[in-house]
Amino acid sequence: MTDNNEFNNESRQGKGKFKLRHLPSIIAETYREWMSNSPFRLSAVVAYYAVLSLPALLIIILNSVGAIWGTEVVQGKLSDEFSMALGKDAAAAIEAMIRETQDQEKNTISTIIGIAVLLYGATGVFYQLKISLNNIWYIKPKPKVLIWKIIMDRAQSFAFILVIAFLLLTSFILTAAITALTDFISSQLPDIVLYLAYLLDFIISVAIISLLFALMFKFLPDVKIRWKTVWVGAVLTAVLFVIGKLLLSLYFGQAQPGSTYGAAGTLILILLWVSYSSLLLFFGAEFTYVFAERYGHGIRPSEIAEVDTARKQEN
Repeated sequence: MTDNNEFNNESRQGKGKFKLRHLPSIIAETYREWMSNSPFRLSAVVAYYAVLSLPALLIIILNSVGAIWGTEVVQGKLSDEFSMALGKDAAAAIEAMIRETQDQEKNTISTIIGIAVLLYGATGVFYQLKISLNNIWYIKPKPKVLIWKIIMDRAQSFAFILVIAFLLLTSFILTAAITALTDFISSQLPDIVLYLAYLLDFIISVAIISLLFALMFKFLPDVKIRWKTVWVGAVLTAVLFVIGKLLLSLYFGQAQPGSTYGAAGTLILILLWVSYSSLLLFFGAEFTYVFAERYGHGIRPSEIAEVDTARKQEN
């Protein structure tokens, strides 16, 4: 209780208020910190676990979100998302994977196996993200970490999968509503209103992704961090993510980097996409750290962690 009060008191003191003219120096410092923490190595690790977890994630999403929204609808929307992000060929390969998971004769068995793989693969993704965020924020676990803490970390990672499923369902519903609104506007109202609908779609996408990143920054690492700081970093990361998603889809569509690898092309595209996305996530985390340190909000270790003073001094 005392630690929390000290944290809140230090947070309220502050080191000045943010001003727009500070942004270039904050970005420059963020870039230096980002490069010093080997973001390419960290993103490669996350990409590996993401590929490992993909089949299980598809099973869980189709059986959870599909139970509410409809399996065929969810499958179609996922295919559209993969097509926009990775290209038609990669989307077709993932569609084949989805069809395999929907084989009714082995659906129950595949779901059980999928959950088991999910516990190893998908929780591994978030466990590695946790380690990476701790590393970026110069936090390390205390020498004696109980086994129950490791189990709780895995359970927390599984909870994030459920959060993603919920946010995905919310996104599908809102997207369907906006699509219906857009169809009505295009036939009844001027084009300028149609552009406003597209802007609304963009804002909703950023809002949902911001919420996901905010939850990750707040609850995934072993830290105490104020919501004010969390939202600053989460919104920036979400904007970078949405813009990066668009640029990556254009790059994959034009350059087709996976075509060089033949049958393994889909795997390579997924690795590249997750790796690039992780780089943006880590940049946002670095920005959050720099912002917190500069303006006195602070990022403090939780009860089971401590500051990695040696690494912090090296950088």
